[in-house]
Amino acid sequence: MGFDNRAGETPKLLGKTGEKPHEKGRPLILVVEDSRSDVFLIREALGLAEVEAEIYVIDNGDSATKFVEATDSDGKSPIPNLVLLDLNLPKKRGDEVLRYLRGSLRCGEVQVVVVSTSDSIRDRAAVEPLGISAYFKKPTDYADFMKLGPLVKTLLASA
Repeated sequence: MGFDNRAGETPKLLGKTGEKPHEKGRPLILVVEDSRSDVFLIREALGLAEVEAEIYVIDNGDSATKFVEATDSDGKSPIPNLVLLDLNLPKKRGDEVLRYLRGSLRCGEVQVVVVSTSDSIRDRAAVEPLGISAYFKKPTDYADFMKLGPLVKTLLASA
């Protein structure tokens, strides 16, 4: 399912200027998550829900803002259809990444699901005004974590 990348690399997908990946048949999901085990669980949840998508993983907030910057500066770069965003990231917090994303010319309207261990009212209050599609608290139970897949599938279908 999808492609892997090395941390910090910009994805190289071919397409016409301004073309979104889903216009070629497969949406692009940007996963901004520093925990390898959580990335594994996210991939597992998407696979079990039969989400057909390209998956691009970035493991820190600074690289995520650089990804958005590169997308804005290169009209041929793919625009993610959905971002799965952790809040507790190294180098730049998830709410800072979300704020930067919302100011983007090309990615400003992308659907975002916050996927976080935090259930703090303060964290929710920091991201909700920035226009998130959902807030998914990472559960400790495997079956509950797998509920992320159907949520993503529903959001992609509504885009």
